[in-house]
Amino acid sequence: MDESGGGRATWLGHSTVLLEQSDTKLLTDPVFRDRVLHLRRHKGIQGVERPEGVDAVLLSHHHFDHLDRPSLRALDPETLVIGGPGTRGLLRREGFKRVVDLQPGETVDLERVTVRATPAEHRGARTPLHREGEAVGFMVEGESNAYFAGDTDLFEGLDEVARGANLALLPVWGWGTTIGEGHLDPRRAAEALSLFRPDVVIPIHWGTFAPFGLGSRLWRERHVPVREFERFAGDVAPGTEVRVLLPGEEATYP
Repeated sequence: MDESGGGRATWLGHSTVLLEQSDTKLLTDPVFRDRVLHLRRHKGIQGVERPEGVDAVLLSHHHFDHLDRPSLRALDPETLVIGGPGTRGLLRREGFKRVVDLQPGETVDLERVTVRATPAEHRGARTPLHREGEAVGFMVEGESNAYFAGDTDLFEGLDEVARGANLALLPVWGWGTTIGEGHLDPRRAAEALSLFRPDVVIPIHWGTFAPFGLGSRLWRERHVPVREFERFAGDVAPGTEVRVLLPGEEATYP
């Protein structure tokens, strides 16, 4: 924990981040494996270890690269899991005893922090056949405030949702050569940043996975989106510190 009273964030790749603030450990969208469906973790960044002593898991939505059942089973089944609508039903058979579904605006009070679900512009159902699975983000409020956007595009009210964040975990790309609707690309991510201007932003959801057969090409190009985001963010939100991390690296925030 930051001795100044702030927090610490360790990026474990893709959308998996260990947040430590107010003596609380929160883990976002845990994916520890090197393979998820047709996606492979890029060479050179294998071997993600699961953190110990996690107080709660935050699940932004149900897509396979965000809600990975084998990775969740590697955690203590007593761990509190907080997700959007439909999460409890999806994890019913996974052995987790404490699963809370939140609608945007609803909160869960932990001992030292409050977790508030926030809206997100993204189709979050597990598959097209699943009816439930609304995507959400989260604001973690305590001595510091951390905003985890999950997967989202720009949406009306984002400035209000993330206002007061000391840290933002903001997606800036995906895992392929193109990115579809419901996602932030480098330019739109910088535009989002300009709306609420946190002290520190850590770009996530980039440079970790690639479809089978494209790994070598995308490994060489993996830093292009995040460098573009750095440039755009410097133009529109110069007061925010951009911290580009490699998996396993950490950053503190006030």
